[in-house]
Amino acid sequence: MKPTNNEKNLPKMIVCVSVATVWTEPTSPRYIDQLAVNNPVDMPGWIKSATYAEQLALCKKNLVQTQLLYGTEVMILEEKDEWAHVLIPSQESRKDDRGYPGWVPMRQLSSPTIAYDEGALIAQVTSPIVTVAKTAQALKKKNGDHGLAVSFLTRFPVVKQTEEFVEVVTPHGNGYLKTDDVRLFTKEDELLTHQDQSILEVAKQFLGLPYLWGGMSAFGFDCSGFAYSMYRYYGITLPRDASDQVKKGTVIEREDLQVGDLLFFAYEKGKGAVHHVGMYAGDDQMIHSPKTGKSIEIIPLTNSSYEEELIGGRRYLS
Repeated sequence: MKPTNNEKNLPKMIVCVSVATVWTEPTSPRYIDQLAVNNPVDMPGWIKSATYAEQLALCKKNLVQTQLLYGTEVMILEEKDEWAHVLIPSQESRKDDRGYPGWVPMRQLSSPTIAYDEGALIAQVTSPIVTVAKTAQALKKKNGDHGLAVSFLTRFPVVKQTEEFVEVVTPHGNGYLKTDDVRLFTKEDELLTHQDQSILEVAKQFLGLPYLWGGMSAFGFDCSGFAYSMYRYYGITLPRDASDQVKKGTVIEREDLQVGDLLFFAYEKGKGAVHHVGMYAGDDQMIHSPKTGKSIEIIPLTNSSYEEELIGGRRYLS
């Protein structure tokens, strides 16, 4: 989709924290959410310190919309009381055809210093959580705080690569990643085939990771954020939410499911609104990020609490 003149005229900024949470309104964050709205953020601390009720309220009280990874570009609709009303072009949504909308603290955004030139090499993080170090030497140290912890799928333009490390451009200047923690590609060869690496094996890295409403990182995923991220690894960008994801891809009946197909579930025994998505894991099993208080798991479909809500599958991999 080509940008409209209106989109071209909107100012752009990039995320300058490891993960920026996108809030429904500037008034949405509570006192307990300060670790998520500061710069730097403390995602593990925020998630671990919240009670079940406090985490559940992120959904029930409609406080959080989605999240953004370090270096992601956003378009600015307006600024208000140190907050930015943003659109996220990389997260498709029926809420706005220009990108997912929400509010981010201005302190978590910076000028768009990162540029992806045509044909330039890109480094994408493939491990769950890795450190972007300030020097190549710091990567070799085993103890101490040597850089910024970033999530799976975070992307950077490449300056230089060796067998041991990759030098990249970040919102804070050049940084260094271990070569084993990234995959390198250009825009032209971003799309992986299903044979390059099983999407199920990629997903299994996150078994046991606690659910987080709105989560889009290896610090915590929600159900559709998990599905979105697994496909994003393959160079396939799905809509952000399950209710939009179900409208894409090829319809697949249950008896024809293959590993990697997405499974969608709806209220009223499959006749109501779509509310959940998981990934088919073969042998009548599903891998998914269930709900607040639970963690990413693999479960059988038959006789599960989800079975009667299953409305079918969608295929996005050829």
